[in-house]
Amino acid sequence: MDAVLALENGRVFRGRSVGAAGDAAGEVVFNTSLTGYQEVLTDPSYSGQIVTMTCPEIGNYGVSGEDVESRTPQVAGFIIRSESPMASNWRSEGTLRDYLVRHHIVAIADIDTRALTRVLRTAGVMRGVIATGTIPSHEALVARARAIPSMEGSDLVKDVTCKTAFDWSETDGETDFDEFVSMKPDRKTRLKVAAYDFGMKWNILRRLTAHGCDVRVFPATAPASELLATKPDGVFLSNGPGDPAVLDYAINNTKTLVDSGVPVFGICLGHQILGLALGAKTYKLKFGHRGGNHPVKDLASGKIEITSQNHGFAIDPSSIPDDVQVTHLNLYDGTIEGLKHVSKPVFCVQYHPEAAPGPHDADYLFAQFVDAMDKNDKKA
Repeated sequence: MDAVLALENGRVFRGRSVGAAGDAAGEVVFNTSLTGYQEVLTDPSYSGQIVTMTCPEIGNYGVSGEDVESRTPQVAGFIIRSESPMASNWRSEGTLRDYLVRHHIVAIADIDTRALTRVLRTAGVMRGVIATGTIPSHEALVARARAIPSMEGSDLVKDVTCKTAFDWSETDGETDFDEFVSMKPDRKTRLKVAAYDFGMKWNILRRLTAHGCDVRVFPATAPASELLATKPDGVFLSNGPGDPAVLDYAINNTKTLVDSGVPVFGICLGHQILGLALGAKTYKLKFGHRGGNHPVKDLASGKIEITSQNHGFAIDPSSIPDDVQVTHLNLYDGTIEGLKHVSKPVFCVQYHPEAAPGPHDADYLFAQFVDAMDKNDKKA
């Protein structure tokens, strides 16, 4: 089946449908990861976005139920250069095409993704439409793309957060926890973490569990008092989609959490929300950071981490208050990748230390969160 991608700037790409029939609309972005397309598809942070994979062949290792980051694919649409006709992996449970069709994801292949990526890098990410089957005129598709709501000013968190609070029950294996306990001989009980779900990847929950935490997950709009009523050892702020500046309910709840003295750890959107709660401002990046190869410098140690990233907004460095310290910087463009409060047990990073499928350079941040909870408990 024929397919067409039309961008709001008038650029049109012709290709072939490799997913569900129909149309898809959203902000067109690109991801430079070589692996992990199923994790990308199921990451709630991509809600409202059509994702372009820059790796030329996608689908070669099929799909597996073990590799999902949420209950269902979350992307608005999918763009690839070449669809692998085979799934060469003993773990595979089917082909990528069957997976996309089953989950009603519109996808296009056989287009020049290098040319598309250059357009997005030069002009910035933009709104677009994928149409399959009987395709309207290019002019009509471009007009539709221009009518899509902008990512700036959009609250997409309410579309992806959980409906009610729940306890995360999946473990990451006893081996990881046994090793962790051996490094913490004074630990008698597991730590209790209350986590805000702004569109959380499941591997974050797996890593918290592996580091000795029992996690209760709360909807994004739950009052901070509801989380604090569980007497958590720490609070986690998750990743998620959309513009952080419009999430007044999340920002105000986070201010309450910070004032309570409980240790707080934020990742990605959680980093931006925490930054806003501490008094900073955010802005939209030209084309964002999305991939598994972004170098980040830890300013305290001088070490460089290769990180997994997926975000389109960043903290404005000129807006950071005096009681907040920058801890990490992106070596590609110098943008802020980490913050901490100078006197409270509160810190956050813009990137993804849970990094499904990798790299795992930043997993130490979960241990850092555990240390903050331990120290806070001893003070109490």
